[in-house]
Amino acid sequence: MVRAMEKYIRPGVKVTPFCPGCGQGILMGLILRAIDELNMDMKKMLFVSGIGCAAWIPSPHFNGDTLHTLHGRALAFATGAKLFNPDLRVMVISGDGDLSSIGGNHLIHAARRDMDLKVICANNMIYGMTGGQVASTTPKGAKTSTTGKGNPYRPFDLSRLVTAAGASYVARYSVTQPLALIRSIKKALSHVGFSFIEVLSPCPTQYGRRNQPEKPEEMIQDLIRRCILEEEAKGLSEEELAEKIITGEFLT
Repeated sequence: MVRAMEKYIRPGVKVTPFCPGCGQGILMGLILRAIDELNMDMKKMLFVSGIGCAAWIPSPHFNGDTLHTLHGRALAFATGAKLFNPDLRVMVISGDGDLSSIGGNHLIHAARRDMDLKVICANNMIYGMTGGQVASTTPKGAKTSTTGKGNPYRPFDLSRLVTAAGASYVARYSVTQPLALIRSIKKALSHVGFSFIEVLSPCPTQYGRRNQPEKPEEMIQDLIRRCILEEEAKGLSEEELAEKIITGEFLT
């Protein structure tokens, strides 16, 4: 973390829990940069997370109020906090397994209510911290600790899911698109209503070693190659889009 951002880190926190090559450390820095650029008061914010790799981003790192909650229940806790104190800027930071697999029902109903919550879902397409199991976002055919021959089911498109459920701001970016992601986080923080940003983040430890070259830098390069903005995707054929991941703001 650069010195300009150190004021946002809880004193005494020296060791990060993230594996080498994990995208969560990048995401942590980008969230703090968005908060800094908006000159937001951390004392008026609450950061809520569930269980998983991404859940360690706010807790213990952020020098502010955090709730590190039960697996899959981050949005339930965030809902209660927002109802109790509507003046709080409540941000939920957790992973795809926590938010959309075990916590999927909370996700769709929070979006349906269009509550004023800011949700950042770090999607590494697997249960990263709890054993490498298949998740609702795991691509069809991908290997996990529970699908040794490949996942037989198609995954959720999280951005489409929360849009259909009723969210009012929806975006998807990769940690390899830092400037666009910072702008999107700033929009989500300023938006009144349910804001959802899906952030693609590489997991070399659980996903990469089973499905891609183990080298973290190769996973980063793969995301750079595959992620294209929505406007860049217009006019491309189905074959050209087959391996691409469309990113951008889908609902503003």
